[in-house]
Amino acid sequence: MPALINKIALVTGASSGIGRATAKLFAAEGAHVVVTARRHEELEKLVAEIAASGGKAMALAGDVKDEAFAQSLIAAAIRSFGGLDIAFNNAGALGEMGPTTHVSLNGWTDTIETNLTSAFLGAKYQIPAMLDRGGGSLIFTSSFVGYTAGMPGVAAYAASKAGLIGLTQALAAEFGPRGIRVNAILPGGTDTAAAQAMIGTPEGRAFVEGLHALKRISTPEEIAKSVLYLASDASSFTTGTAMLVDGGVSINRT
Repeated sequence: MPALINKIALVTGASSGIGRATAKLFAAEGAHVVVTARRHEELEKLVAEIAASGGKAMALAGDVKDEAFAQSLIAAAIRSFGGLDIAFNNAGALGEMGPTTHVSLNGWTDTIETNLTSAFLGAKYQIPAMLDRGGGSLIFTSSFVGYTAGMPGVAAYAASKAGLIGLTQALAAEFGPRGIRVNAILPGGTDTAAAQAMIGTPEGRAFVEGLHALKRISTPEEIAKSVLYLASDASSFTTGTAMLVDGGVSINRT
């Protein structure tokens, strides 16, 4: 039986990468999926692909930093499918990079708002909808950067992603008694457009691959499988975790 049969799931940052792969996997596993990102055309393509495979999805484009939009996503999930059981708050950005002493205040603030504040706003409205259905699973995309590894030039990104782990733990403790599980996934290097922008060259890719114990980076589909685990009843006793899915980059010294 599909792992998410008749569940209603929300995926942010769904127009590409891990979010897109996860939305397709959720739908294949029986969920009705609400997808969001800023790029309307890419979302509509995703919905069409899901429908062509026999799944159900609807799209709403917007900015996850906007509190009113966070509310409208929940209204769309309720209007289209009847509620919310799962939320994968995956939207994020590398933000302004470079020496920390040269990062602008606007660059810092925008990264924190995109990666951390948007997750808070999402949870603020997702949790009540889940409570109306007796519980649910809330998942954030954090990173090993700022958790098991410090890297130069990405202070705002690292701080925002580390902050998501604190948010995960607080929400897990606060809403666990009411049936809400909250976890963060910490991917390693993943073959996405954002990663390509950071890696830059074939030599850069080879270097990043070598940092991992598995000597390669992940596909978005591999990460999506771990998100599915946290979304499904297979992880029914798992909450408050910072789950490394990083190909061993956190422990590798070879």
